[in-house]
Amino acid sequence: MTNDSPIPVVVNGAAGKMGREVIKAVTDAEGMTLIGAVDRDPQFMGQDAGEVAGIEPLEIPIINDLQGTLVIATQEKIQGVMVDFTHPKTVYENTRTAIAYGVRPVVGTTGLNSEQIQDLADFAEKANTGALIVPNFSIGVILMQQAALQASRYFDHVEIIELHHDRKADAPSGTAIKTAQMLAEMGKTYNRQKVKETEQIPGARGATAEENIRIHSVRLPGLIAHQEVIFGSEGQIYTLRHDTTDRASFMPGVILAIRKVTELNSLIYGLEKIL
Repeated sequence: MTNDSPIPVVVNGAAGKMGREVIKAVTDAEGMTLIGAVDRDPQFMGQDAGEVAGIEPLEIPIINDLQGTLVIATQEKIQGVMVDFTHPKTVYENTRTAIAYGVRPVVGTTGLNSEQIQDLADFAEKANTGALIVPNFSIGVILMQQAALQASRYFDHVEIIELHHDRKADAPSGTAIKTAQMLAEMGKTYNRQKVKETEQIPGARGATAEENIRIHSVRLPGLIAHQEVIFGSEGQIYTLRHDTTDRASFMPGVILAIRKVTELNSLIYGLEKIL
């Protein structure tokens, strides 16, 4: 093993919008190299990953064989990394498979529940393999969450609105769930009711997360990823909002996660824990 060898990276979900951005970012980054591109979409099978991503040919074909690609990663001089932007239905198995092969997963796919995350954490610890599950790679989102924690010291009422494109398969978003979890860890219960509420249409008040925090999900074409954390008290409203206008904004966080996961031997949940 040599310290100056580039980090070998496999992109799972390579033909998706996020996967294409990751391919471009890894290609441009120092100290890492793309060694595999995996996707299930048959229209991209065999196509050059670089050309699909809109850059020069990389002579790496997109294939539908995650395990075979992970085997290639294990043959490199240093332990490889798998970046996963796939689907909530497959992300658990993808992550567990990568750990089983000794390839460190960096997971941007949302939809994992708390039991699955704990199971993956236990598995990663037994395998002595680093893993990162990151609901959102945006530094701006991390700053919004930190500001929300500060605001929660002074406000007892808060609701979260998350807005995403209409191809997002899970709701609420992982970012909204993570934000609610962080607020819940402040040790207080929010939004104590002053009247008995009646929903004329079920779900009108959104989903109830930990410590009675409401989350509302919007899915519309034209959106990418957006979130508001709205605090209220007598006579005032305090709103924190983050808007993503280009998926390239996530790439500094992805590149940082690829570098940091090589230093871990257990699973970490949340980008803020490695900053």
